[in-house]
Amino acid sequence: MGLGPRSPNKAGRRFPAGGKRGRGAKGSGRPRPGRQRPSSSPPDGSSEPALDAHSHLSSEALGYFRRALSALKEAPETGEERELMVHNVLKEVEAQALALATHRTGSEIMQELLGFSPLKPLCRVWAALRSSLRSVACHRCGVHVLQSALLQLPRLLGSPAQEEEEDLEEEENGKDGPLETLEELVLGLASEVCDDFPFYCGDIHASFVVRTLLQVLGGTLLESERTRHRGSQSPDAQRVPARECKRTDFEVPETFLNCLQDLSSCFLKDIAVFITDKISSFCLQVALQVLHRKLPQFCAHVCSAVISYLSSRNPSADGSPLLLFLRDQTSSRLLEQVLLVLEPLRLQSLFEDHFQGQLQALAAHPIANFPLQRLLDAVTTPELLSPVFEELSPALEAVLAQGHPGVVIALVGACRRVGAHQAQVLQLLLEAFHCAEPSSRQVACVPLFATLMAYEVYYGLLEEEGAVPAEHQVDVATARALGDVTVLGSLLLQHLLHFSSPGIILQSLCALTGPQLLTLAQSPAGSHVLDAVLSSPSVTRKQRRRVLKTLKGQYVALACSRHGSRVLDAIWSGAALGARKEIATELGERNQELMRDPFGHHVARNVALTTFLKRREAWEQQQGAVAKRRRALNSILE
Repeated sequence: MGLGPRSPNKAGRRFPAGGKRGRGAKGSGRPRPGRQRPSSSPPDGSSEPALDAHSHLSSEALGYFRRALSALKEAPETGEERELMVHNVLKEVEAQALALATHRTGSEIMQELLGFSPLKPLCRVWAALRSSLRSVACHRCGVHVLQSALLQLPRLLGSPAQEEEEDLEEEENGKDGPLETLEELVLGLASEVCDDFPFYCGDIHASFVVRTLLQVLGGTLLESERTRHRGSQSPDAQRVPARECKRTDFEVPETFLNCLQDLSSCFLKDIAVFITDKISSFCLQVALQVLHRKLPQFCAHVCSAVISYLSSRNPSADGSPLLLFLRDQTSSRLLEQVLLVLEPLRLQSLFEDHFQGQLQALAAHPIANFPLQRLLDAVTTPELLSPVFEELSPALEAVLAQGHPGVVIALVGACRRVGAHQAQVLQLLLEAFHCAEPSSRQVACVPLFATLMAYEVYYGLLEEEGAVPAEHQVDVATARALGDVTVLGSLLLQHLLHFSSPGIILQSLCALTGPQLLTLAQSPAGSHVLDAVLSSPSVTRKQRRRVLKTLKGQYVALACSRHGSRVLDAIWSGAALGARKEIATELGERNQELMRDPFGHHVARNVALTTFLKRREAWEQQQGAVAKRRRALNSILE
């Protein structure tokens, strides 16, 4: 399936790397971060509740909590003394909970202290903040304290009450009434949020609490949300969420899942707000991800409601009304998430009703190309891939030239996943990068794909329109250093190496010189191409050895590189005893240089280089035993 004759603007083309997502990148069509709209007001028109006049944190109290946190970090992880220290510190936290939570430094200390908290002290601190929930949730520091409290649930939910606390609890219950359980506190928070759902979802700070609450109710912590929460903290405070989020999924009581469905039902009451408002839309996107894992039927119901609403708005004669929302900055993000969670049959129906016939126009749009990428990411059946491929394939070079290579990578990824149209899409890529004809140019495809440059641009050729393309010059190719490897170019090569027949890519890799392959392995993005060579089931052992033998003589440079050392570790893990001897021999010639390098030092330890140099026979026995265990494991797995 060809792209037809060359147009005048195709020669010498350098493909743009593509707009970056969500950072206000040039040509991305996405807004720049930092333009935060004011927090929504309560529906009754009243102003946001003011913080308690006594919520000031003195410098003496701040110093105490800072010293207490430092002492807890240095104390042994277990023991009666530590438990008493934690109990006493958290009693002080409870007494000044509001002041700590709304203080910039105090809130960061409080988040770390909550990471040490047992069940009952956490419940007491939570109860102390509950009376000022709206103020804390809408505070730029307090919101992160509430998030940290919620993120303790995977660690504490269902943990037994400590016997040592029971007597103390009875004494306190006589003073302040019975202490609510952690489950009751979470359900109470959900009830308060549900009562004023549009406000909490629309507030730029409180919306974080809603998103974390949805994940906790579903027993699923999403990596993107956890990363976002970590990014909002100081370097020291970032250590705490890592402990909070050891598990992605955790068990929750049935009441949590029922509450999750009730809370998610609130989206349907004001669906127009959650589709069009930038802040509120994030909450609905998180809800869809959680519902997809835990309540798939209700997730399908919410998706149908979103699609039905958008399909009924702004009818136009030139296509589906949904196409207008695919070009909108806010609603397009929501539609991306909808596409990723739809069931295959519903996705097929959505494509036929709204997308078919419009794919090339969407691929060219600065915003709509992102939902199109998610559609391609969601393709899992040949029935859907075939019409999509037929419509998009003639425009691959045009899409690359428009700066949207993500669409092309997503299409190649769909071909890899489904196992169809692989030879066709590879041929189209060779044509788009001007290395299909003459056939001698095909050996240069890896540098072109990796750098997203057409053949003429990469090698600095000037070819007139209509002229016969020049043959590939091997001496010119070997003399040129490898260009900068792009992230998307690396992803493209990784997909192609997992095709059922990656022969052309492997031949191009074998044609690289040692320094060129070394540059690829040392590149942050390019190193993953070597990972694909080592892990792809389509690459035979013989083909793998042929590619990697070019690195002989480059092992020390690999070992002393941040990314190259990781590649060398992977090569070592899969190498036979003979290959390991070659690697160790080469590394041993420059042992002192390796030991002085921070990365080379770890490689030398992994290779057991000291043992190799001083006790060769013992080293060979050790490596032989490792190889034997690996063969036994592989036979079991097979």
